Amino acid sequence: MEQLIRVIARALVDHPEDVQIQVREDARGLVYELSVHPDDVGKVIGKQGRIAKALRTVVTSASVKERKRVIVDIISE
Repeated sequence: MEQLIRVIARALVDHPEDVQIQVREDARGLVYELSVHPDDVGKVIGKQGRIAKALRTVVTSASVKERKRVIVDIISE
């Protein structure tokens, strides 16, 4: 799952070397915290959050196989 998020995020940004993913588990499920270069945050979120929503939809669909709730948080610093 982490690799899927990494591949999609790197394709969207201008600074792919700055894509970082932290994984943790909490009460909501498995949480992937995606952080990118500050200049690329808008590209990952997209207009009105469309790119972020699409990314979350793809990851959620892929997680059905694992039977775990997966959440993608985009960290803007």
